[in-house]
Amino acid sequence: MGGNRNSIAFKCVFVLVAVLILRALLLPSIPGIVSRVEWGNIAYIRNDSQESRFLEVPQIVWGLNNQKIAFARACLTARMLNRTLLMPSLSASLFYKEVDLLQPISFDKVFQFQKFNELCNGFVQLGRYSDLSNRTRVLELQKGSGRKWTLERDLEQLREHGKGSSFENYEVIKIIGKNPFLWHDHWPVKDYAKVFECLVLVEEFAKEADRVVSKIRGEVGSSLKPLPYVAVHMRVEIDWMIHCKKLEQRLNTNQICSSKDEIIERVASIPGLETPAVVYLAVADKLLRNSSVLEGWGEGFLPFEKKKLGVEGIYSKYPYLIQSAIDYEVCLRADIFVGNSFSTFSSLIVLERTQKMIKKGESESNKTWPSYAYNIKGESNGPKRWITNMSDLSLQAISYGTTHISS
Repeated sequence: MGGNRNSIAFKCVFVLVAVLILRALLLPSIPGIVSRVEWGNIAYIRNDSQESRFLEVPQIVWGLNNQKIAFARACLTARMLNRTLLMPSLSASLFYKEVDLLQPISFDKVFQFQKFNELCNGFVQLGRYSDLSNRTRVLELQKGSGRKWTLERDLEQLREHGKGSSFENYEVIKIIGKNPFLWHDHWPVKDYAKVFECLVLVEEFAKEADRVVSKIRGEVGSSLKPLPYVAVHMRVEIDWMIHCKKLEQRLNTNQICSSKDEIIERVASIPGLETPAVVYLAVADKLLRNSSVLEGWGEGFLPFEKKKLGVEGIYSKYPYLIQSAIDYEVCLRADIFVGNSFSTFSSLIVLERTQKMIKKGESESNKTWPSYAYNIKGESNGPKRWITNMSDLSLQAISYGTTHISS
């Protein structure tokens, strides 16, 4: 074709080839293209049209970490439906039976809205109600319940509403019914971990956590090098002991409840733990029978709870949810964390610490971000080493507890 490069036919062929190449390169990012995406074992339809579609969920309730799990599940549901999750309302209090005592609090009053969307860009996204263009185009979707509403039926319902059908004409799908924590779980641990990574406390509460950690590290005197601090999520409160005793009977096990003395003994037996060491006791002070949690610690251990540490004032000015969020950060940053494998608070801290360890390229045998479960006996009569199994196909073990933990 060397002699015909100026011919009209040659030019047409050249333009056609160029267009085809550009189409292949740019097609995935062109708005309005619908494509089928595989994620784990679930296939869903991605519609990159400029007009947004949203998912609305019920108010999220219960404890901090139950709320975080419920929020992540709502995000992953929105992802599967190819929709943006409308920013949900959290609950500032622990009450869940009396609706009027729930004390709703907006998500962006606790976690950074913009930061969440930046960190989770391309995975899940949050929207505001002000983003809606037509509040009348709402489809109410009733979540099934009871034994007959199986995992398979729930998944089929989601797939039906995520396909390119008439449901796409609704700007908002509003799920009504039970708290998202109680929805069926269709996603692997690694998907939840991705959502949790995007949750960053608002600056006010992050600074409060900084103050508590600084106080812990400064308790041994400025003339000495900082001592390692061990954070112990000490579940010995009245409500917990009632709950865990019933759970042990139902599951026919003795590896859920731990007395104060057993916890102290196991922490003191952590292999390789250097003393002296500061021990921060993360405990719901108001639910304790007495303040004896500070007693019985052996030589080399310096135990502190909020009152002795002098940080009660930091916590008391906030509702339960914020107090728990601050304590979560304090435990997350500890040199060593020791918790209970049947607590969602402990379980999510271990998940995040495992994620940090993996991202730093640390092997499981390394001592970076070590975590332990004091309710399960480990090496040398100490607590069992605890690493989250990131290959689990659901969040079952983290949501409801287990004695089968990775180490």
